[in-house]
Amino acid sequence: MEVLAGQKHKHLEFTLVAVSELSSSSVPPSSTPVIARFSVDSGVAELRFRQDSGFIDGFNVNLGTAQLFKLGPLKSLCISGSSDSNKEKSYARGVTILFRNEEESRDFHSAFEQWQNEDVTQGTHLPNGAISDVKSKFDNKIESSSAKMYFHYYGQLLHQQNMLQDYVRTGTYYAAVIENRADFTGKVVVDVGAGSGILALFAAQAGAKHVYAVEASEMAEYARKLIAGNPSLGQRITVIKGKVEEVELPEKADILISEPMGTLLVNERMLESYIIARDRFLVPKGKMFPSVGRIHMAPFSDEYLFVEIANKALFWQQQNYYGVDLTALHGSAFQGYFSQPVVDAFDPRLLVSPPMSHVIDFNEAKEEDLYEIDIPLKFLASVGTRVHGLACWFDVLFNGSTVQRWLTTAPGAPTTHWYQIRCVLSQPIYVMAGQEITGRLHMVAHNAQSYTIYVTLSAKMWGPGAEQGGIIQSSSCKLDLKEPYYRMSQPQPYTTAQDQQPHQLLQPQDIPIHTDDLEEPKLLQQPLENSGAQLQ
Repeated sequence: MEVLAGQKHKHLEFTLVAVSELSSSSVPPSSTPVIARFSVDSGVAELRFRQDSGFIDGFNVNLGTAQLFKLGPLKSLCISGSSDSNKEKSYARGVTILFRNEEESRDFHSAFEQWQNEDVTQGTHLPNGAISDVKSKFDNKIESSSAKMYFHYYGQLLHQQNMLQDYVRTGTYYAAVIENRADFTGKVVVDVGAGSGILALFAAQAGAKHVYAVEASEMAEYARKLIAGNPSLGQRITVIKGKVEEVELPEKADILISEPMGTLLVNERMLESYIIARDRFLVPKGKMFPSVGRIHMAPFSDEYLFVEIANKALFWQQQNYYGVDLTALHGSAFQGYFSQPVVDAFDPRLLVSPPMSHVIDFNEAKEEDLYEIDIPLKFLASVGTRVHGLACWFDVLFNGSTVQRWLTTAPGAPTTHWYQIRCVLSQPIYVMAGQEITGRLHMVAHNAQSYTIYVTLSAKMWGPGAEQGGIIQSSSCKLDLKEPYYRMSQPQPYTTAQDQQPHQLLQPQDIPIHTDDLEEPKLLQQPLENSGAQLQ
């Protein structure tokens, strides 16, 4: 890998095994390696390929319109529009790339993404709030129709009101800011995805020197009105309409504040924008509110929920529906209903074992870390029962200098607009008390601003000789976090089945806290210890 830089040009080169058109199985005729060259000239980033000291005709890639996909450990596919300015019409093309080893493949993918960013910003000095006309990183990875619906949704006051009236959410943010005035007084703050501007106003109340409220939806206009209606605070707040991936600010921030959490913490993929804002706007060692997120998981047993979902497909078991036999579609409908994550509030006594957690440190995480999240699961069943799936919730930490405060969405805690989420297996598994449950939660981001979820739960052999045994039951499911089943019911009165022992009551404060993933274990107080909207 070679890098050259000058005042007007710079480039980065990789040595490849081969490169070929997707429509052709042939490789340029030569035994010598192929050189992939990233370069920027006149503000346009390109990827070109050369061999035998000459560039291969027709193989240049405009990074502003390109996407790179991994086909295997050593093979990738690059799709782009034509970069030939002489063409009257652009067209899509595919180029397959073969690498020498996995390390060079990873480096190439990382460089590809960095140089796409270069294409956006090269040679451009945008004034405060101005937006580049070039396609941004957000636009490259998010489907335009999804982004349009997303910004339309958050551009409506009724949805902002729904979030503002979540008093656990709003009150915890207020307390976290006001109780940590030392972090805000005299500081420059950026509110990432400001919405109505309420967090920017909280920061101003805490004594911020200036707040830049960045909001991409039409809600930016409402935020300006709300802030103008509070002139004593508003004179220190500037609303900027645009995406954090695109706008430029006149100064760096001492602290970022945002509410980037979606269902299961990561839905809507705004956490990636929060991390991008950190890298673009935050001074070294600056603070982030929130600074840490945790996804909690535990197997659950809920016969009522399972039957409720399964019964939805009974419609398709009709053999004479206006003379039509619908049963051919019953299996597809059954699996379709079980592909929807269930969003509701449930009784924590439905949990079959104590939960485990996966930590995301927003101060250290890379954007790429959120593209794919793979969590090994291991639980010990506390009761003998049927396991119907995996229950998940999250909490976030506001690591203030004065007070460390948690916002939790745990079952049994005051309900938030996030509720909890459950991934239900179409084939439950049976466990005995003391039996080990293993599995995996695998989440893969997609361009509709959400994730495809893969869940596997397995029961290991139980009893004498279990160490020599293996898996005796296993069940898996695939779900789309973008298409949940909003059940929204409050926890039902818990009844104990006659053939099983009562489930152990797991309070939110029973959630185990893993301090190995954080530099300052002392910050990890119990989630509910400082939660709530009221101030003393």
